[in-house]
Amino acid sequence: MRFLLEVSMDDEALAEDPAGELGRILRYWGGNLRHYPMKPGDGAEIYDSEYREVGRWRIEQGEQDQRRGTA
Repeated sequence: MRFLLEVSMDDEALAEDPAGELGRILRYWGGNLRHYPMKPGDGAEIYDSEYREVGRWRIEQGEQDQRRGTA
């Protein structure tokens, strides 16, 4: 499996304080992951401190998993 996290750095809050805002996003979503089964297909939108959508995380089936036929 692969965990992918994509955040647009063009957002106003991220442009103003990139390290602070990205740190907040990572702490929030890192703590929130326990609510997901963590299997391929799981994912959610990512929001900045102003609750604007700035990205998404998702779990995909990895290439090795596809070759073995496992998830």
